Amino acid sequence: RVQMVESGGGTVEAGGSLRLSCTASELPFPAYTLGWFRRAPGKEREGVACVSTTGASTFYQDSVKDRFIISRDNAKGTLFLQMDSLKPGDTGMYYCAAKRGAYCNGDNCCAEADFFYWGQGTQVTVSS
Repeated sequence: RVQMVESGGGTVEAGGSLRLSCTASELPFPAYTLGWFRRAPGKEREGVACVSTTGASTFYQDSVKDRFIISRDNAKGTLFLQMDSLKPGDTGMYYCAAKRGAYCNGDNCCAEADFFYWGQGTQVTVSS
């Protein structure tokens, strides 16, 4: 069965960087649009960044634009999220997820209801 596994979380000071990774076993990786979501304490889960099957199209939540970069290596079956200039507001559990198909157009790229496979999450804590 498909298993998505995140890694790379941790605790950093504000202004620091982290790089999250996600692998997916038993998933035909290039056929899926992928995304990173997060759940901050006391808040609902939200889409952070998503990337189309080829990597040509991306979507970012406004609060992370110019600080986070989503990328994928289809040959290695790995999804990444480079997070720079981290803020305390970035604290939360980060999940990778996959939805079948290449559709990735604006806000619809990261529509949570469309994502079928999910990882268990990796915790990111940013201290002030």
